[in-house]
Amino acid sequence: MAELVYQPVIRFALGFFKALDLKLDVHGQEHVPATGGCVVAINHVSYLDFALAGVPFWYSHRRLVRFMAKHEVFAHPVAGPLMRGMHHIPVDRSAGAGSYRHAVKALRAGELVGVFPEATVSRSFCLQPFKSGAARMAAEADVPILPVAIWGSQRILTKGRPRNFRAARGTPISIMLGEPIPPAELQHSATGTQLLADAMAKLLADAQRDYPPPRPGESPWWLPAHLGGGAPTPETVAREQATLRDTSGESDTSGESDTSGESGESDTSGESDTSGEKK
Repeated sequence: MAELVYQPVIRFALGFFKALDLKLDVHGQEHVPATGGCVVAINHVSYLDFALAGVPFWYSHRRLVRFMAKHEVFAHPVAGPLMRGMHHIPVDRSAGAGSYRHAVKALRAGELVGVFPEATVSRSFCLQPFKSGAARMAAEADVPILPVAIWGSQRILTKGRPRNFRAARGTPISIMLGEPIPPAELQHSATGTQLLADAMAKLLADAQRDYPPPRPGESPWWLPAHLGGGAPTPETVAREQATLRDTSGESDTSGESDTSGESGESDTSGESDTSGEKK
């Protein structure tokens, strides 16, 4: 299909990263498939993870990732036309089966489909519980899952922190790609989801281990609590989310992601249909 929108957007994003002098450190780029469908599963610590996750795929084989995003983003007067032009996949929670089928169809057609299994930006900067949609759609489409871990992007633009691009100049960004998980290992959704979570946990731990520590006098707000940082613990975040659900009467607050960089919600986990659950 013609890519009249996606390629200019990629060039803009790369120019933006260059203007910020971001130090991109990519490992595992050899795992990017040259052809064929694949679920790209990414951890979620910032609002820039969409753009950053696509970098190794573009650099390797000029491949484009179709991300799953909440359908409200597609209705935005600015983001909407861009999302549609880039052939991303809208997720409508009231009609989730259609989104799931759309993703599986794209995978079978040889596309890369990007999902965030945690379904929300992690305020603790730790992995949150994974939803099973990524494993299920990969198994149904008979394609692998490629785990990707991003670290450092939370220092630029994340939930609950003021935007300060000037302070973000020169920030190191680690992008770690793991070995693809074959579809034969994903047939049982719970087992496949755990394999994915384990693979991403290792990638994230490797990225954190090799990442430069805070400079003298710098606040470690961007580090998770278990590494001595100022981020809230996963338990604290879970309690706050439960309180918010009880107060608002909502049953689910998962799924934050916003292409505009402002706080917003969208389900990017691929968890939109349970009718085909394999157990």
